[in-house]
Amino acid sequence: MPSRSARPSNVSSVSQCKAGGVCPCCEDRSNGRSGAGRRHRRTPAASMSCITVDGSPADVCANCGKQGSDAVKLKNCTACRLVKYCGVDCQRAHRRQHKKACKQRAAELKDEQLYGQGHERPEGHICPICTLPIPLPMICRGCDSAAQKRGMDDCAFCRTPCPDNEADRLAMIMTRVRKKDPDAIYFLGQQYFYGGLGIQKDMRKGVELLTDAAELGSIQALYNLGVAYDPYENGEGVQKDVAKAAEFYEKAAMHGSPLARHRLGYIEWKKGNHDRAVRHFLISAKMGNKDSLENVKSLFMGGIATKEQYAEALKGYRDAVEEMKSHDRDEASALRKS
Repeated sequence: MPSRSARPSNVSSVSQCKAGGVCPCCEDRSNGRSGAGRRHRRTPAASMSCITVDGSPADVCANCGKQGSDAVKLKNCTACRLVKYCGVDCQRAHRRQHKKACKQRAAELKDEQLYGQGHERPEGHICPICTLPIPLPMICRGCDSAAQKRGMDDCAFCRTPCPDNEADRLAMIMTRVRKKDPDAIYFLGQQYFYGGLGIQKDMRKGVELLTDAAELGSIQALYNLGVAYDPYENGEGVQKDVAKAAEFYEKAAMHGSPLARHRLGYIEWKKGNHDRAVRHFLISAKMGNKDSLENVKSLFMGGIATKEQYAEALKGYRDAVEEMKSHDRDEASALRKS
């Protein structure tokens, strides 16, 4: 069984008539048979919505057949971009006929984005001092340890002394919050979640702050909002909703969060979508997520993932871990274990 949590402890289309499926022209099913000798139920309006072999729709309104020109501006169907319309009325009139092909292509486009983006860690997952990738967005422990060895206990960037009490720390955070710093707003939200820095625990306030941080671009906030809504996690503050959790995880994953990608894999596995789960785990493992690697291994042993997929995940994981190694990090790791 795939492991459910990777949560950190500290925080061209071809004609569908020929390829099988639903023909976008007549909404008939081809069942994989070729177009030769096959009859389709086509109406004049339906024939106008045929999709060419190279994937580009004819430059006519799919409903009324008006040719696009300077006078007639055609607009693509925003969901699938397969067909064009001269206006809203034609789009509405053609909706029933176009609905199946539209939903299918819209889902394909979404998957192209979901599985095609976020294969590299975002800028925030690169240590700003040694410039090597790190598992979480912060200064890596190696650079932190090296600075302490040199007696540098202040801020690694501006050399401002670190506050020695919660009130001063909170005041510094609030300065950045007022400037709409997404990382500061995310951090403040975490304090409301767990009751840190002398702040009274307030889950709803924490969710509000994480939502604000996510809207300003915080990938960590997107991931943690997913955790809050995830019925398979222990997050609090909101009513559990797996669809909402997946929505936040997808946004974070497409921005390069391996933790969110791992959670998407687990949700797909729970839904019985094993092929989709393997694709997510594979991406996450190649970004250095060990839990995802173990899940690919488990699914391979269970006959769901292929030998090639496990080999790809293992090599990708090893490459990612190697990329994150440094002498200072090894020293810091040895100190923590001693």
